[in-house]
Amino acid sequence: MRGARRFSQAISEGDGISVIVDVDDPESARAAESQGAEGLAVRGELAGVRAATELPILWRAPGPLEQALDAGADAYLLSVDSALEEEGRLERLHARVLELGLDCVVQVRSEEELEQALERIDPEIFLLATRSDGDDALERALKLLPDVPAGKLAVAEVPASTRQDVAALERAGVDAVIVGVADLGGLAADVRAER
Repeated sequence: MRGARRFSQAISEGDGISVIVDVDDPESARAAESQGAEGLAVRGELAGVRAATELPILWRAPGPLEQALDAGADAYLLSVDSALEEEGRLERLHARVLELGLDCVVQVRSEEELEQALERIDPEIFLLATRSDGDDALERALKLLPDVPAGKLAVAEVPASTRQDVAALERAGVDAVIVGVADLGGLAADVRAER
């Protein structure tokens, strides 16, 4: 059952940082749930993922919004850089996502994109994404975080395969981190145990 605001509730409830796992099949979705993940991210229509888990799903695939609904997603990723190509597109997409009852996660990669998002649509959830890997990605996400206003949710997408990386994001005030299923290991369980 998809409910309004399931994704935002999953990452805002409790103390500490939530772990969202990027999955590519029903088996990895089940594994993520059993290891303590609090949400899933998918990059396309994955047959059986919704049936395999009760976790909220963030839809990250390109294509029509209706595809996300049909797949049982709870949240939709809207990238500022691609939505700015056409005048008014960012505002129209954001409004449509909310109208359909999904959480809208707005991806920003720079201070300029974050400023545009705040001025034009004032979203509730930000995905702090970077164009780099490794330590640079972690530092970049941490650099963007102070520009996210209080009361908004911040999700970081960085190669955060170690507990130390996640701890740094948590101390800074990030609400959730997206990790690959291969990186999950005991990470989600460690995060939950520390709450």
